[in-house]
Amino acid sequence: MRVIENNSSQIQLQIDQMKQLRAEYDAKEAKYHTFSKDPSKPIPGMTLQESVSLDALTKYLKHLEDKYAEIKQVMLKKYVPVQRKADLDEEMMVTLKRRDLAENLNKELQFRHQRLQIISNALTSWVKSDMSSSFQDFVEQIQKTKDLHGDQGIIEELLEDDPGKAKEAELLLSYIERFNELMLLGEYEKAACFAAHSPRRILQNIGTVNKFKAVGKIRGKPFPLLLFFEAIFSTSHACRRPIDAELTLEGIQCGLSEKRLDLVINWVTQERLTFSEEAGDVIYDYGEQDTYNKAKCLALAQMIYTECGLHKKALLCLCKQGQIHGAMEYIQQFKDFTSDDLMDLIKLCPHTELIQCLTREWNGKPPSLSFGLAILHLFSVDMKKVGIKLLQEISKGGKGKYSKMLL
Repeated sequence: MRVIENNSSQIQLQIDQMKQLRAEYDAKEAKYHTFSKDPSKPIPGMTLQESVSLDALTKYLKHLEDKYAEIKQVMLKKYVPVQRKADLDEEMMVTLKRRDLAENLNKELQFRHQRLQIISNALTSWVKSDMSSSFQDFVEQIQKTKDLHGDQGIIEELLEDDPGKAKEAELLLSYIERFNELMLLGEYEKAACFAAHSPRRILQNIGTVNKFKAVGKIRGKPFPLLLFFEAIFSTSHACRRPIDAELTLEGIQCGLSEKRLDLVINWVTQERLTFSEEAGDVIYDYGEQDTYNKAKCLALAQMIYTECGLHKKALLCLCKQGQIHGAMEYIQQFKDFTSDDLMDLIKLCPHTELIQCLTREWNGKPPSLSFGLAILHLFSVDMKKVGIKLLQEISKGGKGKYSKMLL
């Protein structure tokens, strides 16, 4: 029992010591954290006289209340409840949808305005022209102009809701209007260059050719139509497609009418043109009239005929140039010539050397024509003099040779 009592006394003593230490600690904490205002000290921001004035204190109180309200408002803006954020997100989505609808409507109205403006420009260009055709025909003429990749017309672009095509159509129509202005001002050289560089070759057509033809010749100045063809042919390499056959023919005729064979030679040999039988015939006929340049014209015509696959006319050009051996090689290369074709060739070009080559073996191959049939043909088409001359030439070669050729 005594031991228990001693232990209990010691435990009680320790408990009392701990309570005393805790009381001292709490006293120290209270000393450091207790806020006390000494009323004898002045209020910060106020003088001693103001601190005892009721009006000054009231004003200062109002200032503190305003500052408190401001801080509270800032706290409300800085920290937003989750529900408020969700409401704002939903409101923002509705606003964005309204904005998208407004933008789409704005674009549609802009496209409609552009289409109306384009049609207005087309109408203005038509009014400034001679108005020989209806407005619908005028627009259809523009439609016939093909782009570099297809055949889509401008009239279709006027009705499409595509801003890119609308701008392109507007550009094309502005080119037409500017071209008409240059023609009215008499700036034909500038108009020719303008037409040559027009987008999608919209001004490279027969309609433009007719406008230059209507101008005619101007004394002391270059022929406007020739300026136009010089401009468009010189830019032919810049385009993917060559100049069409109709413009090529018109250009060659214009150049030859102005006796500018040098230009025609350059166009045919250097530029990207579309040849035709008519173009070859024009050059061939010009050579028949201009004997001084006949050889050049025959060479050009032969080039065009060969390009077009007109082998009969190409062969005739070779023969008329005196290139008999070249003609024989041409016959051997293209085996499409019949006896009738060769008979017609003899009639159009009755050269003794040609007939002899056709009726002899050539490079180990049998004759293309029978000598006897050739002679009979010459007599039948009233070319007896040629036939007699040929017989005389053959007779000089000896009787054996003559008999061999007849066989």
